[in-house]
Amino acid sequence: MNAPVTLAHIKTACSTCNLRELCLPVGLKRDEVESLDELVYTRMKVKRGESLFRTGDDFASLYAIRVGFFKTRVATEDGRDQVTGFQMAGELIGIDGIVTDHHNCDAVALEDSEVCVIPYSKLEELSRKFEVLQHHFHKVMSREIVRDHGVMLLLGSMRAEERLAAFLLNLSQRFTARGYSSSDFILRMTREEIGSYLGLKLETVSRAFSKFQDDGLISVQQKHIRISDIAGLKKVMGQTGSTC
Repeated sequence: MNAPVTLAHIKTACSTCNLRELCLPVGLKRDEVESLDELVYTRMKVKRGESLFRTGDDFASLYAIRVGFFKTRVATEDGRDQVTGFQMAGELIGIDGIVTDHHNCDAVALEDSEVCVIPYSKLEELSRKFEVLQHHFHKVMSREIVRDHGVMLLLGSMRAEERLAAFLLNLSQRFTARGYSSSDFILRMTREEIGSYLGLKLETVSRAFSKFQDDGLISVQQKHIRISDIAGLKKVMGQTGSTC
C-alpha cells in the first residue's frame, strides 16, 4: 500500500526543501536544521485513493505533506462519510491523534502524494531542546483550532454561495503562500467532497459554481478553476465571513 522512502533515497532534506518556510519554523541555526534532517529520515508515497492512516490506527507520527493533496474524513452515525478538511503541500497532517494516541479520522490521498514522516516522540524531544521548534508546533496546532472554528462559523451562519466563495478564497490564499497562482488552479476534490465539507448537497454546490460562472466571478472547465474576480467573491461573502 504505502511505499516508504528510506534515507538512502532522500535527495532533498529539510534544510534544502522548498517548502521549509511553510512546514518548519524560520530562524533555526545550522545544527538545529541538521537535527531536523535526522528527525525526518523517512518519506512515504501514498497513491491516489489510498489512506495515509485510518480511524483507530495507533498514533506515532505527524506527516508533513511534501507533494500532493489529502482529505480527512470521519464516519457519521448513519454510515456516511463527512469530509472534515483538505490538506496540501507544506501542511501537517495527523495532529488529531495527539489527544488519544489514536487517529480520529481517515486521511486519504486525492492525488499521488508524498509525505515526510515525523516521529512524534522524537519531535517532542527536539522541541524541548529547541524552543523555537516548540513554539512553531504550538502555532501549527493553534492554526488548526482556528480553522476548525472558521468552518463552524461557515456552516452555522453562511448561505450556500457564501460558503463556496469562502472555500475558493481560502484555496487561493493557500496556493499563493506556496508561490502558485492565486487565481488559476486545479481542484483535486470532487464537487461531492466539497459539498460534504461545506455542509451542502451536490446539486447546491453545482448551482453555486454555475452562478459564479454566469456572474463572471470564475470560469470552470471540469476541475480547472480560474478566479476572474477575487473582489467579487469577497463581495459575495459581504466581507463578514471567515475563509475556511
